[in-house]
Amino acid sequence: MRTPWTKTLLYVLLTICAALVLYPVLYTFFMAVMTPEDASAYPPHIIPQSIDLSNFTEVFDIVPIGTFIGNTFLVAGLTMLGQLVTASMAAYAFAKMEFKGKNFIFSMFVATMMIPWEVTMIPNYLTVRSWGWLDTYQGLTIPFLATAFGTFLLRQFFMQLPKELFEAAKIDGCGHIRYFVSHVLPLSRPALGTLAIYSFLSMYNSYLWPLLVTNTPEMRTVQIGISMLEFQESTAWNLVFAGTALVILPSLLLLVFGLKQLVRGMAAGALKG
Repeated sequence: MRTPWTKTLLYVLLTICAALVLYPVLYTFFMAVMTPEDASAYPPHIIPQSIDLSNFTEVFDIVPIGTFIGNTFLVAGLTMLGQLVTASMAAYAFAKMEFKGKNFIFSMFVATMMIPWEVTMIPNYLTVRSWGWLDTYQGLTIPFLATAFGTFLLRQFFMQLPKELFEAAKIDGCGHIRYFVSHVLPLSRPALGTLAIYSFLSMYNSYLWPLLVTNTPEMRTVQIGISMLEFQESTAWNLVFAGTALVILPSLLLLVFGLKQLVRGMAAGALKG
């Protein structure tokens, strides 16, 4: 049995751990509203002495941060939709349909998750360049429209759906396409929501691939554009952190409102019924 002192100590430790995790995020927002003098002071101020909201408008004047954010949302949204479509259809085939070599094909499909991204990055780049897709939205999105992780996650969730439901629908004359659209997808909203959040955040935070395939500011994503706030001569750290705060704000909001859905979908997809 836990004593009151044990519970108190546990909550104190958890509070300290949470503060350590949240400190970089809070410090980013503190630095984002500091004046240039406070941001360059030594020793640095942890809490702003005065608030300067003009940092955010100055960021928009220095770099086209609005264009970068728009490109990032478009690329992340297209990638998310593509992964939802391809992963859900492939997962249904592996979970509910019978065909020769299904288990072997699925094993090979999942085995691709163990291949590091750095191994496939150069072949993907050479392919995109040979097709003339550099500095295009298709070059940013098409290599990521299929995902082994999403297929595995949805397949595990689809296998938990009762077989009696499919048999009853089949007796009523329901084929695979109708059953997939009318029954499987509505019942799989937790898993689909999890994959949507995961794929969106992964592409939103992507840095290396957009850096390779984009050359003009009009096609840059926000992770690349934020580095343009640093200069060799001098760097205004309050502006850098203001830009960083604008970048991470959508991710934080998505996690705050989608964390419950993300955890529920991950837990459900990890089990096999």
